[in-house]
Amino acid sequence: MNREHVLGYLALALVTLTTDAAAERRVGVSPWGPEDEIGRLNLMTDESRSQVLSRINPGVLYDLAVEYYIGMPSWQAAGDPHYRIWMTHTPHGNVIDDPLNLGKSMNEHVSYSGAAISMYTHMGTHIDALNHFGLDGKIWNGFSATEHVGDRGWTVAGAENIPPIIARGVLIDIPAVKNVPLLGDGYRITRADVEAALRLQSVEVQTGDVVLIRTGRMKNYEDAQAYMTNPPGLGLDAARYLVQERGAMIIGADNLSLEAFPSELESDYVPLHTYLLAEQGAPILELVYLEELARDGVYEFAFIGGSLKLRGADAAPLRPIALPLVP
Repeated sequence: MNREHVLGYLALALVTLTTDAAAERRVGVSPWGPEDEIGRLNLMTDESRSQVLSRINPGVLYDLAVEYYIGMPSWQAAGDPHYRIWMTHTPHGNVIDDPLNLGKSMNEHVSYSGAAISMYTHMGTHIDALNHFGLDGKIWNGFSATEHVGDRGWTVAGAENIPPIIARGVLIDIPAVKNVPLLGDGYRITRADVEAALRLQSVEVQTGDVVLIRTGRMKNYEDAQAYMTNPPGLGLDAARYLVQERGAMIIGADNLSLEAFPSELESDYVPLHTYLLAEQGAPILELVYLEELARDGVYEFAFIGGSLKLRGADAAPLRPIALPLVP
């Protein structure tokens, strides 16, 4: 990390600490300039990427993405659509309909399958862009909805701006420190839980890390109702510790909400989302598959992932992988 990025990180921490002390909540102003749309992703540099890539073990790879399927867990409380997939072309259907006017013999010889999908942007393994949540009509860096939302989505801070992510990743396995297979319904992870897990794992969170919280909820992924009902999640104090004190760049988890409910704040029904996205400029990862990393005790790794460049969108599917690091 170069001097400019370090100064930017320190300036953001100072502004946030001052804001917290004043008991006020407002969107963060980026230390990387008035045009900044990616927030803490600015902590990635050529140097940081080279450093993590120089330490990978290429012989082991972990896929951190879940499968998309009809009936998969999805957010329905606000009326958003389920995942749907349907065939637009089938081998038998093309023989009957001949949509390309190729003739029966050609369609019987050349089998053609095609499909279409429909989905909410916050489904499956995905990354929340900084325009996903805001405060008082504004998002990260003071961009306002009245000025920057058109008929085709946000004109700033959308998913198309998210760069490919190459960074050091850290798994924090909370069920392991609790000696349980998965956390109980609604359990709110504390700062003490996070610190205890890091001690048990002999790992430290460093500036610019992708921090992934395991709750164990992924064990229920094939049962949508069990997965979605009253999930455990990260507490606000623990999130502040990871971002403001340890310097995490991204926070993610194996559940859909990251945070637990009901909210810790009467004034905000999703305080972690507004804190991370709007105040800190820290993207959020959800539905990250962490079971194999936990099984093998891989707590430090190279995190590599690229999201779809959905223009104006507030989130996008992500296909992340993890490669263990050698000392």
